[in-house]
Amino acid sequence: MAHANALDAPHHHGLHRAISRIVAAAALGAVAIGSATTVAAQSQDASAFPSRPLRLIVPFPPGGGNDILARTIAHGLSPIIGEQVIVDNRGGAGGALGATLAAKATPDGYTFFLGSLGNLAHNPALKKNLPYR
Repeated sequence: MAHANALDAPHHHGLHRAISRIVAAAALGAVAIGSATTVAAQSQDASAFPSRPLRLIVPFPPGGGNDILARTIAHGLSPIIGEQVIVDNRGGAGGALGATLAAKATPDGYTFFLGSLGNLAHNPALKKNLPYR
């Protein structure tokens, strides 16, 4: 039986799963480090963090690669921190809507932003007046 995609072949499912776990672990590590740094810098009682759900803003609509990555991060991070991680898709304007929402969020360590090259490098290089700049 021929497979349309090489990764659909039965012997590649283990490799695909391993790669997915590596990507998720790297992303979880980055989020956890950012969270710990932010909380330690802003809170004297870091042991109480988090005391409510976290919000992960994704500046793209649901169903794309960034959304899938965000949901993988949320799924893996929730049991580690003992709180729900809510994926908040805010697509539009090349990622500027979600980036603006994240930039204006209260800096309490409960809101994270899944940035990409588009909204972190391309938009600032091409557009002079970004609301999140």
